[in-house]
Amino acid sequence: MRRTLMAALVAACAAAIPAAGRAQDANAAVERFYKGKTVNLYVANSGGGRYDLNAHLVARHLGRFIPGEPNVVVQNLTGGGGLVMANRMYNTADRDGATLAVLQPGAAQTAIQGVPTAKFDPTKFNWLGSVSSFGDDADLLIVSPNHPARSALDLRKGMSATLGSGTPGSTNLTFALLGRDALGLDLKIVRGYNTAPFVPMEAGEIDGQVVLMSSIKSTHPDFWKTKSFTPLAQFGRVTRHPELPDVPTARELVVDPANMPLLEFAELAFFMSMPVIAPPGVPPERLAALRKAFDAMTRDPDFRGEATRMGVDLSPIDGDAVLSLIQKAAATPKAVIARYNEIVPPGE
Repeated sequence: MRRTLMAALVAACAAAIPAAGRAQDANAAVERFYKGKTVNLYVANSGGGRYDLNAHLVARHLGRFIPGEPNVVVQNLTGGGGLVMANRMYNTADRDGATLAVLQPGAAQTAIQGVPTAKFDPTKFNWLGSVSSFGDDADLLIVSPNHPARSALDLRKGMSATLGSGTPGSTNLTFALLGRDALGLDLKIVRGYNTAPFVPMEAGEIDGQVVLMSSIKSTHPDFWKTKSFTPLAQFGRVTRHPELPDVPTARELVVDPANMPLLEFAELAFFMSMPVIAPPGVPPERLAALRKAFDAMTRDPDFRGEATRMGVDLSPIDGDAVLSLIQKAAATPKAVIARYNEIVPPGE
């Protein structure tokens, strides 16, 4: 018996040594690949916006945690509400692990909506994770303090508000449309603003907008501190944000239960908020290193400190959690998607 146990132990140790050696060789190969490399981090927004700021934040820190410590450089690739970048990442981007992107969740959903120009399957991207899962953020429907509305219900009682919104695919346009057609709010929508229209709002050209709380805090901190707006509703939240306990969530404003799945589908994107992806087909050992690096970055004190100073919602989730949300969105009943497409038409 003793000899049998000893033989088994020797065999196990002998098997473990080559396995450990292979792991070391793989790690060394990953480090050799990234040493001296430049990793391109694409973002589908022009400079200064929320996704662009987040991309630069990630770029300043991620390389420290990738073996070989490559330089990470942000590249702006705009067009099609993020579809141009998503299509490139899926179809033509280099698959060696040196090309990443901060993907707009709304762009991922367009493929689920059946948009013909979305030439990708979002469930097959390699998701590294997201800096934010919207744990401490909200997409706010706000109006100027000069507007007579003091609650969202006022917009069902004879008052109207004109909102400035973005281009097709932008979340502020999506939620403006859902606020009008699913929540029954009297909203007129002016499209085409490339950035959050604070200046037109202050000038009285429009009454308000749908805008992220974190965006207000990071890009217009004085606007937030002085509360130069009236918040009417919170999108992207299951419960009210602690800083806005008197402002109802959009889910609270749903009257017809048939409209709740529409809101849930739209809001799923926010729970992955600002995901980072790699294309399909990245070598497994490099993908594992990238995922490990992303997780380590989100726990790093220097990264967390800068994110907090920037007003970024810091509630990170890993790649598996992001993929789970994408899969849940992809499982949305076809009837719900069809109704959603009526309100937010593909390409809108």
